[in-house]
Amino acid sequence: MNKVLERGKRFCGYVVGIVFFLSGIVKLLDPVGAGLVMSEYYNFMHVGFMDFSAKASAFALAMIETLLGAALITGLWRRIVSIITMCFLGFFTLLSLALLIFNPPMDCGCFGEVLHLTHLQTFLKNIALCALSAASFFPLSALGKPKRRKYVSFSIVTVTVICFAVYSLMFIPLKDYTDFRPGVRVSAAEHNMPEIYDGDTYEAVFIYEKNGKKETFTLDNLPDSTWTFVSTETRRTDDPSSSEMASSDLSVSLPLMDRTGVSRDDLMVGAPVFVISVYKVRPVTEAKWRRISEMLYRASDSGYRSILLVASTPEDFSLLLSGTNDRETAAALETAAYFSDYRTLVSLNRSNGGATYFNGGYLIRKWACRSYPDEAEISSVSAADVTETYLSYSSSGALIFQGILLFTFAVMLLL
Repeated sequence: MNKVLERGKRFCGYVVGIVFFLSGIVKLLDPVGAGLVMSEYYNFMHVGFMDFSAKASAFALAMIETLLGAALITGLWRRIVSIITMCFLGFFTLLSLALLIFNPPMDCGCFGEVLHLTHLQTFLKNIALCALSAASFFPLSALGKPKRRKYVSFSIVTVTVICFAVYSLMFIPLKDYTDFRPGVRVSAAEHNMPEIYDGDTYEAVFIYEKNGKKETFTLDNLPDSTWTFVSTETRRTDDPSSSEMASSDLSVSLPLMDRTGVSRDDLMVGAPVFVISVYKVRPVTEAKWRRISEMLYRASDSGYRSILLVASTPEDFSLLLSGTNDRETAAALETAAYFSDYRTLVSLNRSNGGATYFNGGYLIRKWACRSYPDEAEISSVSAADVTETYLSYSSSGALIFQGILLFTFAVMLLL
């Protein structure tokens, strides 16, 4: 009977640990997004003056949450971990209750961009975790002792999580869950689709095969890796044979204006487009502006339509560039510049000064400002099949992230 009770208590601890670990690691996947959520919490609690620390605080909290989850799963330092866990849950349960009562227009951010919960769902989740924690931790005298090898597994997981977190800080998320994830279509494309042959509208569809059965898919509704790519076709959108294709529900608005205030979202449609987005212009140094200018020139030389998108007004941006010593670079940047808002650009690319590639109105892939493509890569991307580029980019990051999750859980549970 005691063994059954002990195993039941450990199972409850596993569940709480898994929730903590997943909640923390999806925030570490996207530190910029976690910082945005923390900024909203600061505003809700009327401590907006602390906004400068939002990203750092969110990152530190996510790291603690992830390692606390790992400690719960491996069963280490059970007494102190149980006390810290109950303090965490007590605080966030009260905070979620406040969100439920006052109902501010914000997301709890419990699982980053991966999963969005209502305030009621967040509160109920925390109540359930409190109940599971109480069942697992009390009485503290009956927590038992961990196996020695669990110290090794915790150390391996800690090193893995730290490496993953450093990568996420330096680059863009391995798996993108924002509105501007690869495969989405800019809404302007819906109104600017090419029309040929007596005004009929056409779009590309992709044929895949699985278990001898062939099906057609659109670019924003591609199948998983168990399907084999066969070919690409162009069909009329009013063709009865294409009626089974899923309609696009992955359309997103990308507002951009020229210097005169005229909307130019039509620039995202048609030719391959290379966008460098800067959502915070002030921290960007003169050397970085020069590098951005060189990257835009390289993209134009490779056949792209090059666009610089900045979260600024034309007047402020001109004033900023007037202080640079390199007048040639300043003139090139002003020529390529279009203007949008901070929220849009920080969602478009989490890297401040990151690059994004569009083709036919579809978002295909992204680069962080630290990893701009060289001349050979940017030319090969332009010449490559759009579908292959999209699949290679989106699937590789997702597979790496899934591999990290599988590895860490295997180490914690099996070692």
